[in-house]
Amino acid sequence: MKIGELADKTGMAPSAIRFYEQSGLLPAPERGANGYRVYTEAALKRLQLIQIAQNLGFSLDSLRSAFAGCKVFSADDLLERLDGRVREIDQLMAGLRAQRRDLTDLRTTLRQTWAAGECMDPATLAESMATTRNKVARPSRPQKELETSVHASKGMRGAGFRQR
Repeated sequence: MKIGELADKTGMAPSAIRFYEQSGLLPAPERGANGYRVYTEAALKRLQLIQIAQNLGFSLDSLRSAFAGCKVFSADDLLERLDGRVREIDQLMAGLRAQRRDLTDLRTTLRQTWAAGECMDPATLAESMATTRNKVARPSRPQKELETSVHASKGMRGAGFRQR
């Protein structure tokens, strides 16, 4: 089949098919007497596999290494790759949960600070967030220094975060 027919069957643009070919994900097709690429059913199946893998979040580099010297995946190899991707997703989700928690903590801190008529400078805010996560970002500052970095007066607008 010609590239246009393959594009129709896969829903890919011809340029994407050529890209996969140039990047080593799709073996180079035979050429007809007219010089046109002639793709086989194997190319169609390979492109469908690439689409599935990309929809599941696999990178092109991981696909390239999986396809290198391998025409068929063993069951164990495929399961191992799927398990690896599940672990990656778990790590991403844990990171996103931590970011969400930090954002909601930050929002609460800012609302409480603003409700008290104060503004908070970035250094104090960073320290507050580090404390919330039970991490020490840098050595603790003395209490007096902490008190002076939270500005109660509107005259200290320069470096603080204020409610608008």
